[in-house]
Amino acid sequence: MIGGYRHTGVVVRDLARAVAFYQEVLNYTIWKRAEERGTYIERVVGIPGVILEWVKLKAPDGSVLELLQYVSHPDSGGNPGLQPANRLGCSHIALTVEDITGLYQLLCQKGVPCKSPPQIAPDGKAKVLYCHDPDGNIIELVEDC
Repeated sequence: MIGGYRHTGVVVRDLARAVAFYQEVLNYTIWKRAEERGTYIERVVGIPGVILEWVKLKAPDGSVLELLQYVSHPDSGGNPGLQPANRLGCSHIALTVEDITGLYQLLCQKGVPCKSPPQIAPDGKAKVLYCHDPDGNIIELVEDC
């Protein structure tokens, strides 16, 4: 039986760049970090000889985001660019924010790609926008009204 939600893991190309984005723009703090290699991690991820580095970040509410960089086996798929919202697999990470308008202005100042300015949900209970992290992953930002 599932006892609860643990964390979300996102593979990134440049761990330092990704950590800086999530800290500086989205207010995450570093909780843990490590480099892993050897039999245990090879078996867990199914990649012989793998070396990976990870950082676990905490949001202000305590939820955890794990950023992983596969040092020994980087993704060779090329630059994925900005991911479309209808891509199969993990679609996006949704975060609750305060002052979405101010955050949108900060995102624009930092050159973070956004799909649109904040939009009011049809039920009027939230303002929502999609933006992209440095690896093109979609982040949904939601401010409750």
